[in-house]
Amino acid sequence: MSQGDRSGDSLHAMNPGFRKFLLLWAGELISSIGGGLTSFGLGVYVFNKTGSAAGMALVTLLGFLPTLLLSVPAGVLADRYDRRLLMMIGDGCSGLGILYILICMRNGGASLAQICAGVFVSAVFSSLLEPSYRATITDILSKEEFSRASGLVSLAGSARYLFSPVIAGFLLAVSDISLLLIIDICTFFVTIVATAIVRKGIKAKSGEARASFLGSLNEGWQVVHGSRGLFLLIMASSMVTLFMGILQILVEPMVLSFADAKTLGITETICACGMLVSGLALGIFGIKKGYVRILQIAFFLAGLFMVGIALFENILPICLFGFLFFAMLPLANNCLDYLARTNIPDELQGRAWGFIGFLSQLGYVVAYAVSGLAADILGNAIGYGVGRGAALMILLAGVLLSATALTLLRHPGIKELE
Repeated sequence: MSQGDRSGDSLHAMNPGFRKFLLLWAGELISSIGGGLTSFGLGVYVFNKTGSAAGMALVTLLGFLPTLLLSVPAGVLADRYDRRLLMMIGDGCSGLGILYILICMRNGGASLAQICAGVFVSAVFSSLLEPSYRATITDILSKEEFSRASGLVSLAGSARYLFSPVIAGFLLAVSDISLLLIIDICTFFVTIVATAIVRKGIKAKSGEARASFLGSLNEGWQVVHGSRGLFLLIMASSMVTLFMGILQILVEPMVLSFADAKTLGITETICACGMLVSGLALGIFGIKKGYVRILQIAFFLAGLFMVGIALFENILPICLFGFLFFAMLPLANNCLDYLARTNIPDELQGRAWGFIGFLSQLGYVVAYAVSGLAADILGNAIGYGVGRGAALMILLAGVLLSATALTLLRHPGIKELE
């Protein structure tokens, strides 16, 4: 048999549900790249305009907070209504906020307040996406395919760090941020079309027309809180997101304090290649066992690599330790996803993921709210500026992340999830 025949047979034998997943995943991949262009461009724009890490952190906070606060009701909606339709509405309408920022840019430049408003509106509609997307994966895949799918989902999420920064850095060298916003708006149409195609082949669930909204919320909370191990895992994840959020906010002002936007883009892309390597490996091989142990090791090493990022005011070691740090994230996300997904009934997936998303990401809110201002204050206090203040904050967060991995993730309740 020829190689072409074998490839055709392999494609034909692929689970139809997995083909639907790949189409949906491709749309999310493109959307993630577009969102990454906007995020990178706005970060550079605000830092150059204000010279403060606090301004960048404020934009990130207002872009994240609506998604967090609305994740729980969005999860209930995902169980009550057509999940694919909710994804299409969320993706399409989230472009309105980006369009508003683009219009402001075209009219002479956007103020910090206008950028915050546009990002906030976009985030409100984007909140519909995550619970419906996660629950849709459960709808179309078998349990055996979850691990492979989780690796690819992590890869799509990493695209905003892997591809977007270097693309944005080069585009900003020849154009301005308006071009990045236009590209991002165009990606929304691609995602909507992909979701619409998948929607045709999936029967919408009737949901719980007779159940009250508050009753559905309570059921989701009982699923999450009723399992001691699952609840502890979510709380540990919230602490982890606090430390990782500090890195996410402060790595850009740290690098921009001694390099330009193009160098920052290349640096972020090289670092994010770590996610590409481990994400592809997970997509091919998956993880068969030892999820809790792998999760602990991944977070412990990620903390050490954060310390390495902060120690040097030099691009080469930042790229090296950044690559290793990002390589740990798909491993950790895969284990977290599997341990949670396999302990939640299928019919409660949407609302449960809404609560999981809300609780596990509370750490980001704290990080976004205080890290930028703390880096500004610390940088001024030590007399070396915001760049070194940001580095010290990242170093402290790395130490605490490793400590969390050695303590909380060893709890017997978490081990029982496997």
